[in-house]
Amino acid sequence: MATNVVPPTTSADPREQANAQASHQPGTKAGHQTGLQASQQPGTQPPLTGPHDVVEAAGHPAGSGLVKPEYDPRLTNEDLAPLRKQTWGGYNFFAFWMSDVHSVGGYVTAGSLFALGIASWQVLISLVVGILIVMVFTNLVAKPSQKTGVPFPVINRAVFGVLGANIPAIIRGLIAMAWYGVQTFLAAQSLNIIFLKFIPSSAALLDHSFLGLNALGWISYAILWVAQAALFWRGMETIRKFIDFAGPAVYVIMIALAICLVAKAGWGNISLNLSVGEPLPLSAAIPVMISAVAIVVSYFSGPMLNFGDFSRYGKSFTAVKRGNFLGLPVNFLFFSILTVLCASATVPVFGRLITDPIETVQAIGAPFAILLGGLTFVTATVGINIVANFISPAFDFSNVAPRKISWRMGGMIAAVGSVLLTPWNWYGNPQAIQYTLGVLGALIGPLFGLLIAGYYLVGKQRVAVDDLFSMEPTGRYWFKRGFNPNAVWTMVIAGGISVAAALVPTITEDLGGPDFTWLGNYGWFIGCALGLALFWLFETLSPRMPELSATDETVNDGTLEEAI
Repeated sequence: MATNVVPPTTSADPREQANAQASHQPGTKAGHQTGLQASQQPGTQPPLTGPHDVVEAAGHPAGSGLVKPEYDPRLTNEDLAPLRKQTWGGYNFFAFWMSDVHSVGGYVTAGSLFALGIASWQVLISLVVGILIVMVFTNLVAKPSQKTGVPFPVINRAVFGVLGANIPAIIRGLIAMAWYGVQTFLAAQSLNIIFLKFIPSSAALLDHSFLGLNALGWISYAILWVAQAALFWRGMETIRKFIDFAGPAVYVIMIALAICLVAKAGWGNISLNLSVGEPLPLSAAIPVMISAVAIVVSYFSGPMLNFGDFSRYGKSFTAVKRGNFLGLPVNFLFFSILTVLCASATVPVFGRLITDPIETVQAIGAPFAILLGGLTFVTATVGINIVANFISPAFDFSNVAPRKISWRMGGMIAAVGSVLLTPWNWYGNPQAIQYTLGVLGALIGPLFGLLIAGYYLVGKQRVAVDDLFSMEPTGRYWFKRGFNPNAVWTMVIAGGISVAAALVPTITEDLGGPDFTWLGNYGWFIGCALGLALFWLFETLSPRMPELSATDETVNDGTLEEAI
């Protein structure tokens, strides 16, 4: 395997120098010498990789990660190092959320809230409140990575320690790997419909199976697996271009689908009230609305946690916030309205409520509709899979062993692992979901609370970026043998309680006890609150994180206003 650091060159490309100096420099304060300028002093040029090196920095030209000579190679490669250029604008983040929202899962989640028994206007309020909470917390987790130019696992070194950061990295990476397999399987099911419609002889492949999946399923899964891997291998800039296209493409199809269904049904035959059963009185509806809010937040909890993997590319924090506003409350609300409109129209058109867009397209029956709709929703699922479940383990696994695992290699480990998990065998098993993804998912809340408490409450938004890559015992994030005991104990306690909240209600109900499985809807909030409160308490009683001065030139101060 190629190593990620090669002998430094004697000169740098002048155009690259000019571009880098003109762009925002993470990890520095206005008026001070930037890390890039310092690294370009004679004899200290940043190392560059070759054009065919698999450890080339994620999605950028070779050498885009600023690897300073003093950075420890056990913690560093060009994918994890602070970016030399941050180029994403507001639209790129808007498109990111379009790819995340415009999926079969997002469609079904929005539509399923009506099955809770609350009125349409109450569902609408729940959606808005839930997505506003997501936006606020996403902005919180975005800022440290945007300001420093490092991904989610690296910024966690400031809280967990340079080695302790592998704890959140591995947890988030495993969650993403499992869901990557699930999403690929669901997209493959959609592709199966296209094969069966246009190649009727492919139905014979349904009679042969291997490891629980029929031959046609394997073919569809393999096609999508290879397509996603090829897209990922091209790098972050190619992924950015793809999500810039995927989100709007789904909007075009959704609007066309809504127009088609409404035209067939007639506007007067459409009822936007999809609530099931008798309307609940307000006193009974409020707890259900709160549960609906929690469902919305939980749905986005994964990409929300590691959003720093993307916000690090932002030109400014203002651009990130602008994109999040357009992509979350504005986009999610409009998409939800389209979802309700399409679902409502299925009742008069097909005689039953259909909340799955793939099933809706299939019910229309027209070959062109099935082809166009099927391919569009496959594209949408690939989009959310890339942004939510491929990028995260790529950085997370690379963080564990930077010298041996590049960003690309980390992503491929996740891709291969997703097949070995054979997600089709356990996805439909509630117990398997509960005891695997349920347990791992319960740890997302504590990780989020820890990061927010560490960066904002304890660290005062100040980060010594260079120390994130230091294994020296005198390093400010070495703590105790590379681990911050306060963070570790917080994770053990808060994580244990969160896991119990996810498992105990189900176990109790299975044993014939009282039903309080509703508690699982609030697992993220419980874990987040405990992670934040416990870490702040431990750091107050026994401080471990360094007190950094805003006047220290080696410190990135997130409170400084941006020059726009």
